[in-house]
Amino acid sequence: MTKELEIEFKNMLTKEEYSHLLSELNTAPISQTNHYFDTADFQLRDQKSALRLRSIGNRFECTLKTPAASGNYETTDVLSEDQAAAILDHQQFEAPEVSAELERLGVSVSDLSLIGSLTTHRAETEYKGGLLVLDHSEYLGIEDYELEYEVADEAAGKQFFLSLLEEKQIPLRPSDKKIARFMTAASQR
Repeated sequence: MTKELEIEFKNMLTKEEYSHLLSELNTAPISQTNHYFDTADFQLRDQKSALRLRSIGNRFECTLKTPAASGNYETTDVLSEDQAAAILDHQQFEAPEVSAELERLGVSVSDLSLIGSLTTHRAETEYKGGLLVLDHSEYLGIEDYELEYEVADEAAGKQFFLSLLEEKQIPLRPSDKKIARFMTAASQR
């Protein structure tokens, strides 16, 4: 289990901007799928929290994001393939640290339902003390492109991120979290 503070800056990209930045990174994207969960009455969303089970190849992790004063706290349990399958099949929720945090939020694991899945093709590189991430996401017949910059120092990170956008002549386009974009798309179906 890990619990860490996540500070990130995000910007939506056009397909062309994404392709140009990806060619500059010279890194092959790795595919990952996020399976999102909430209760029928969206108790997690209403608390500005999000629960996902992520699969990257044969690696699985369950992460609960909860709001922090700056960024989000992420509580993560690494799972076996069997544990991940049991969660996805609504058989058993074996993610002890995430379960404890859900309980603290007043959300019962028995009330959770799979909302849907989103696949991201992700390329990452170190950049000025942070992690620069290029994402191409696919969900519900939609494709979108995003630039993220994950940092430990919010003030310096923001300055580096805005400078990078200016240098690459990319307009500032605010970006909701992936789960928010997914939920918006799902509600419009």
